[in-house]
Amino acid sequence: MKFSGLLKTSLIDYPNKISSVLYTPGCNLRCPFCHNWRIVLDPKPPFLQEIEALKILESRKKYIDAVVITGGEPTMHDDLPNFIMKLKKKGFQVKLDTNGFYPEVLQACLPFVDYVALDIKTTTEKYFALGAKTTIGLLYSINMLKMGKIPYEFRTTIVPKLITAEDVPQIGELLAGGNNLVLQQYNSEDTLDKAYEKIEPYSAEEIKKIAKTLEKFIKKISLRL
Repeated sequence: MKFSGLLKTSLIDYPNKISSVLYTPGCNLRCPFCHNWRIVLDPKPPFLQEIEALKILESRKKYIDAVVITGGEPTMHDDLPNFIMKLKKKGFQVKLDTNGFYPEVLQACLPFVDYVALDIKTTTEKYFALGAKTTIGLLYSINMLKMGKIPYEFRTTIVPKLITAEDVPQIGELLAGGNNLVLQQYNSEDTLDKAYEKIEPYSAEEIKKIAKTLEKFIKKISLRL
């Protein structure tokens, strides 16, 4: 594998753990609120090669608890399961961030990961505004995590326009029976679509109301505000 970057230390990307974060290039979606759009639209070298990434991570073993693989979209890369297996053999805990559109690759990763964060961007109908041609893969991934044994979180950034009050029950139905949903406040800085930099985020109180609506669908809801 190759990577667009490596963050040596993060206190926020893996719940309750100190991690290093690897960023994979490319993504199948074009979310207008994306902050990593540079590695999505036009990933540029120099790329960090797998061998070098493993060397850096091994050198940081005494400082970190885990490795987070994010993007872009990591599961676009067919060699991801093999790379995660190498991390596990070296004794790392691994968290995978994904948009869920490549369920076959996700399934191949599950025997080797310790935690999965699956982003739920909006309702299935609105995904087409993000560049999706179908949401079948996403639906498979959602059900895979619901029915599996790997700890996971569904994660939704509450972006005005993409998530309205009318959309919230539909998202609840989509995730019904899930164990864990995290709601994140929208950050309007440095977005792919510059028009989204002018959109004012929902207030903390508005997000708490959204959480209240979703309580009947999902076992646990957490807020990152």
